[in-house]
Amino acid sequence: MHASRVDFHHHFVPPRHLEAILAQRESGRTPPWSTELSIAEMDKNGIATAICSLVQPGVWLGGSVEAARTLARECNEYGARMVADHPGRFGLFAVIPLPDTEGSLREIEYALDTLKADGINLFTSFEKKYLGDPAFAPVYEELNRRRALVYVHPTQPVCCMGLVPGVTVSTIEYATDTTRTIASLVYSGTTTTFPDIRFIFSHGGGTMPFLLGRFERLASEKKDPWLKNGAAPLLRTFHYEIAQASHPGALDALLRLAPISNVLFGSDYPLRPASEAVEGVTAYAFTEAQRRAIERENAERLVPRLREGSARR
Repeated sequence: MHASRVDFHHHFVPPRHLEAILAQRESGRTPPWSTELSIAEMDKNGIATAICSLVQPGVWLGGSVEAARTLARECNEYGARMVADHPGRFGLFAVIPLPDTEGSLREIEYALDTLKADGINLFTSFEKKYLGDPAFAPVYEELNRRRALVYVHPTQPVCCMGLVPGVTVSTIEYATDTTRTIASLVYSGTTTTFPDIRFIFSHGGGTMPFLLGRFERLASEKKDPWLKNGAAPLLRTFHYEIAQASHPGALDALLRLAPISNVLFGSDYPLRPASEAVEGVTAYAFTEAQRRAIERENAERLVPRLREGSARR
């Protein structure tokens, strides 16, 4: 299969990260992962490059600040070695130890300047703080200065675990937590204050596209200056990858809001098989030009180094 797709939602599981996660919980083990398994999955599904990120909940596991800083550094260096060992096949969204501001600023510098990561991986919430919280402003100032690419993945929200017996957190709350953090960023004015951060939201923006009318109504009620034209103009500036949102209902809702230029391919491997996203994009009524944009061309604009691989093919 000719490989051209770029996967923006592809997890890697460094041994130290898995060890740290399993020390914190008894269940919810991550599926088997290795670099070789990732490459095999990519090859089966026409994926040329996977931009990798950690599984939730990242590196802030309720321990010490130093433990989170150390784990972030170890995971980022593991990811950078993986990128170097397999030229063209992987990229890296580096993790930072939020809510530790000082450690996060140090790791941004190291990850982007030394490791040459493609961007930064944030999670939808840290403890009880969503991404529009003013406590994160110093980190956003630096990310905005760098015009950084920031990939946002959901995590277990403190507020809402175990609400419905027999229904897992991932079934409802992951998509909902993405919506909560988008609302936090938009209604707090954070995205307006830091307009050069290029946000990518996973799972097609969660439930936000379905709730667009409610977002617009609240914007009109709040009457904040950055919402004078409603919420939609801000929401359209974000990028959205379509892992677990590649079915017609999700795509219909997303494409009513986001231009094709802001839609990206994502698989959620190893949590989901990459074939799921491939089949969804293939079956949907995209034109060939739209499909090429989603699967690669939009990625090349966000991560220019990918054009080199395209030229070699």
